[in-house]
Amino acid sequence: MTEFPASSLLARIGACRLCAAEFARSATAHAPRPVAWFDPGSPPRLLIAGQAPGMRVHLAGRPFADPSGDRLRDWLGIGEEVFYDRARVAIVPMAFCFPGYDAAGSDLPPPPRCAATWRDEVMAALGPVPLTVLVGGHSHRWHLGAAAVRGGVGATVGRWRDHAPAVFPLPHPSWRNTGWLKRNPWFAAEVLPALRARVQEALA
Repeated sequence: MTEFPASSLLARIGACRLCAAEFARSATAHAPRPVAWFDPGSPPRLLIAGQAPGMRVHLAGRPFADPSGDRLRDWLGIGEEVFYDRARVAIVPMAFCFPGYDAAGSDLPPPPRCAATWRDEVMAALGPVPLTVLVGGHSHRWHLGAAAVRGGVGATVGRWRDHAPAVFPLPHPSWRNTGWLKRNPWFAAEVLPALRARVQEALA
């Protein structure tokens, strides 16, 4: 993994322990492990704005290193070599750490403190990005504001043409959304071909 100076933005994010007490009280009682994937010295062509790392990503230290990542890369039409190329792709979730599980065993939502602390600085460091892919409702709401709140994630994704070609709002690629994907075949038929074409254009 690339090493960055201790004073750099990535190093400061990596050293963040703001949520340590909350994580220690969660069912997993884990320590923070921020997972941020971008190079402040290389303006990206594609920004993937996700939610928060899951347990597998927490353990791997690499974003989308799980079945959700496999599905997302399929949606984008790119392999791991391109997906993890920091010179072209920035992967910046709404919270950099795995937030833990709730009592039902589901991932807790991204702690708002993380975005409040880091996101403006990260976005400024990245600069203008030709293509932003928003993964999940938390990312939709931060990046799209009021345009993302009418009808929830499904409605926001359904209005994808309102934001293309610069921004594509997507559902989360989790297995939990497999039912939604089956009930909404227009996503695979309409959104994915347009998304893949735009990804290739942005990365060219």
